[in-house]
Parts: sequence; structure tokens; C-alpha cells
Amino acid sequence: MENLNHVLSEIAWPLALALAWLGGEVGRRWLGLPRVSCYAIVGFFVASSQSGFLPPPGGSMTLLANVALGLILFELGYRINLGWLRANPWLGATSVVEAAATFGLVFFIAVIFGQPHIPALLLAALAMPTSPAAALRVINDLRGSGQVTERTLHLSAFNCVFAVVAFRIVVGYALLAGNGSLFEAVWNSVVVVLVSAGLGTLFGVAVPGLLRFTGGLTRHTTVAFALAVVLLTALTQTLQFSPILAALVFGLIARHRRVVLSQAQRNFGVLGDLLAVQLFVFVAATLDWHQVGVGLKLALVVVVARLLVKTGVTTLFARVSGLSWRKGALTGVALMPLSVFAVLLIEQTRYLGGDLVEQLSGMTALVLLLDLFGPLATQWALRRAGEAQPGRED
Repeated sequence: MENLNHVLSEIAWPLALALAWLGGEVGRRWLGLPRVSCYAIVGFFVASSQSGFLPPPGGSMTLLANVALGLILFELGYRINLGWLRANPWLGATSVVEAAATFGLVFFIAVIFGQPHIPALLLAALAMPTSPAAALRVINDLRGSGQVTERTLHLSAFNCVFAVVAFRIVVGYALLAGNGSLFEAVWNSVVVVLVSAGLGTLFGVAVPGLLRFTGGLTRHTTVAFALAVVLLTALTQTLQFSPILAALVFGLIARHRRVVLSQAQRNFGVLGDLLAVQLFVFVAATLDWHQVGVGLKLALVVVVARLLVKTGVTTLFARVSGLSWRKGALTGVALMPLSVFAVLLIEQTRYLGGDLVEQLSGMTALVLLLDLFGPLATQWALRRAGEAQPGRED
């Protein structure tokens, strides 16, 4: 029996990933669901807190999840065109207003529901971003292209940066209020943000330069960038900086160093597909069913408020930024995914002590709801906008 338990524990994660992949293909082909939602469903039900099939996530699984998100964020950063911001500053205004309004409204709602001041600020910061992992995977599955697609990608990238900065500032404020250490507060907010962005910039300059020097700019681009993302993620996670911000800046700088990834190299091929399965299973496996009921009402209100803010702001700025009202509203709906980004942002602060998830009433329910329904919202919005390529969806 002990040998059997040992064997089962050793193969638990590979078997869970195989089941999740199978569930994604079945859900996609038979039910028309986004693959990532199906991965999350499987991950939630095989978690240690539910069925007990998987061991508690951590260690190497956390590193793999961060690498997976790093690859996605690199690709997202690579697809961002800063020239568009200069040509259309209303896009930047949309991003700033949308992120700030989401933060303010969610904080107000959390306080109304009786949340203490600091947890309310943390919840507001975590509600700001759109999960690039879900949005980009859905877009790539649908071969999405068009105004709604591009604005979803750009706004997702911008509000992710705002969310990391806001979250780190709140963490610094919480540390200062908790132990009075100004150095620790500044280090875990300002220094972490600046060093993470600096490391991403360094990699964004060094890797293209190395490729040009070795003559592998066209032949080895994908492998080189994948290895660089793995190294950057491991380095920033070990040094307790932000792999999320570093990978996003890396992709942004690499694009503007005139390094070209072909369409066939998007998603980082089989490696990206495999790690995407692991990422969504891992995130869902961190959720505990027993915590879903805690703050469920708060989570539902936050989901609705978040949808109204994002849709309202993107619609409000639609005309002045060169978009129809309808496509402006659809862009807001496409920005609904949240879970992966929020959970890994929390995971990267575990070393500070305490459990931020346990402090945030309603966070587990919020993550679960948007893990399942956020990708569906993005898929629906792209199809309604006519930007899913007919006959070409995988």
C-alpha cells in the first residue's frame, strides 16, 4: 500500500496535467468552451483541498507556473506597440482611468462590506488587472485580430503594470503599518518595482545583442528568448523581486530592439502549450472550496462592479480613441479575466509572512468565478466583434 501511495504521489501532477489537457480538448470541441477554463475546472477538482489527488502546490510547481506566466507576459510585452500610444494618447487615458476607477470602486465596496483598511486596499489592487494568461491564450486559440483584440492586449499590459505597482505600494504600506520599518516598506515596494523593471530592460537589450553577435537572430530566436525568460524568472523569484514585471518589460524592450518573432513562434510552440496547462491547473489547485463561501457576496458584487467599470470606461473613451461604441463596450467585456495574475502576484509575497489570501475575504470566490467565466467573456466579446477567424480556430 505504501508503494502504491508513493507511485500515485509521484505521478499525480503529470496525470493531472494529462486530464486537464484532455478536458480542454473535449470542452473546446464539444462545448465550445475556452481551453483555459477547462484546465482550471480540472485543477480545482483535483486539488489537495478538494479531492486530495494533488499534493499542495509549491516549490518547483510554483517556479514552473511563474515560468509559464513569464513566457506569456514576454509575448504580451512583445506585441505592445508604444508608437500607438503616441499616435493615439486616448488609449493611454483609457488605461489610466479604467485602472484607477476599478481600484477606487472595489476599495469602496470592500469597505462597505466591512473589510479592514489594508485588506480592502489589497483587494482593490488585485482587482485592477486583466489576466494576460487567459486573454492571450483565448486570443491565440481564436486567431483573434482587430481593434478589440489589440486594445484588449494593450490595456491588459498597461493595467498589469499599474496593478503590480499598486499592489507593491500597498504591501509596503502594510509592512510600514505593521512593524514600522521604513527600509522594509521601501524595499518591498519601490525597490522591487525598479529592480524588476531594470532586470527586464537588461535582458531586453542583452539577449537581442547576443543573438546578433552570434548570428542566430533568425534561427534561434524562440529558443533563446524562452531560455532567457526561464533564467529571468528563476533569478527574480530567487532574489524575491517581481518575475511578472520583469518578463513584461523584457518582451517590450525586445520588440523595440527590432527582433522579429514569426507567427509560427507565437505561444512558444509545444513548450508554451504545455506550460499553459500547468499554469491554469496550478492556479486552480491553490483554491480551497471551503473558502469559496467566505465573502461570496462580496466577490459577486466585485465581479459586477469590475465589469461595469471596465465596460463603462472603454465605452466612454471609444469614440475619441477611434472606436465605435459597440466595440468599446466589447473591449471592456474582453478585459474580464483575472485569476492567474492575481494568484501569482500573491504567491510572490509569501516570503513576507502571513497569508494574504486568508486576509482577503471573498478573494477565493472572486478568483474561482473569474477563472471559469473570465475567458468565456473574452471569447464571447471577440466573436461578437467579428475578430475570431472563421474556420481557423484550433
